[in-house]
Amino acid sequence: MISDALVKEFQILVGKDNVLESEVDKYAYSYDSAVLDPVAPGLVVRPTTSEALGRVVKLCNDNALPLTVRGAGTNLSGGTIPRKGGVVVLTNALSQILEINEADMYAIVQPGVITAKFAAAVAAKGLFYPPDPGSQAVSTLGGNVAENAGGLRGLKYGVTKDYVMGVEFFDVDGNLVKSGSRTVKCVTGLNLAQLMVGSEGTLGVFNSIILKLVPPPVAQKAMMAIFDDVNKASETVAAIIANKIVPATLEFMDNFTIRTVEDFSKAGLPVEAKALLLIEVDGHPVQVEEDAAKVEALCKEHGAQRIQVAKSAEERNKVWEARRAALSALARVSPTTVLEDATVPRSKIPAMISALEAIAKKYQLTIGTFGHAGDGNLHPTILTDRRNLEEWHRVEAAVDEIFDVALSLGGTLSGEHGIGMAKSRYMEKECGTGTILFSRKLKKALDPKSILNPGKILGD
Repeated sequence: MISDALVKEFQILVGKDNVLESEVDKYAYSYDSAVLDPVAPGLVVRPTTSEALGRVVKLCNDNALPLTVRGAGTNLSGGTIPRKGGVVVLTNALSQILEINEADMYAIVQPGVITAKFAAAVAAKGLFYPPDPGSQAVSTLGGNVAENAGGLRGLKYGVTKDYVMGVEFFDVDGNLVKSGSRTVKCVTGLNLAQLMVGSEGTLGVFNSIILKLVPPPVAQKAMMAIFDDVNKASETVAAIIANKIVPATLEFMDNFTIRTVEDFSKAGLPVEAKALLLIEVDGHPVQVEEDAAKVEALCKEHGAQRIQVAKSAEERNKVWEARRAALSALARVSPTTVLEDATVPRSKIPAMISALEAIAKKYQLTIGTFGHAGDGNLHPTILTDRRNLEEWHRVEAAVDEIFDVALSLGGTLSGEHGIGMAKSRYMEKECGTGTILFSRKLKKALDPKSILNPGKILGD
């Protein structure tokens, strides 16, 4: 229970209207997009200036109050579920694009800037910010950096970490720490900027972020390859990569997902297909034509029934919007949606897809699979009802097996969703005891009272 005196101190720092105390407000910030029980914080605080943010962090540390920073709360690993009685710090008032530098191709943003709005502002300047998480319409850049968010374009362009040039963040004492630079090269000091990427709010609180921008592709071509066999589609993915072609996007959808998405979006997807590959190549016009021709040939060689090439930007966008709606469409089917993102080396995609089909049959579960097949990042989505305890136990066993298979294939627990609370118990399986101990020592040194998003990644 946070005392009235302490509440007043927060009100002095951020203003009375920016300290939320009602039970309704607390509940609104008690959960995120993960299938985990909500936990109500003791207080919700909304700083409107950098100075106030730093002072809020220090006040929490001085009083040993657990602090969880929250952008849009779209993460899928329990990363923004607070500690009971702790403080949720909202970043939605820290939402300014501080600079877009066209000459040197970088931008400086506050953590609460919405990803899609930033990408649009950059595009208006003739530049390109490639990371495109599925939640980009609402997710924030601070959250993207904290989770190292990926997206459809990760295959060719990389993920958030590849665009972070520098950060400013507050440590637990409210000191402003700076790392990185506006320059292309910077080896000044420890690489704290990349340490902060993917740290899920456990090591510091972002104040501003320097992001790399790139020139946009001159041309692009999108196509949909339709298969009557899931294995043929997965083998095609491996073949495209093995032939040294790197599409901008290379997405996979199984039949259940295709039918569900089409019912939701009416995008004209072929519901009879056993699997689809949604592929886009971009770059110089000549290279685009050459790569597109090679991709079409490989798809046909590996059993594609037909290939549809988008004839217009409108047609292209309609298909990609449908793909981005996959999770929303699947979430309508059952009361509970369990979305995973175990990731394997790209050559192991056929084996992983076969394993997912076997796991669905073994545990008698409905699993719709889609995802970024080109970079090995699949999203098996289990549709269930958590109130059915017997089925829920089967779901938990299936998730355990999905992770075991991914690790056995040389993969990882998470390609882009992070660890949070949902996957912390699996960490030792992938990383080993030494890594866990080292990480806990680092956490203890930087956050002695363990106030920064406690319980995430490394457990308690």
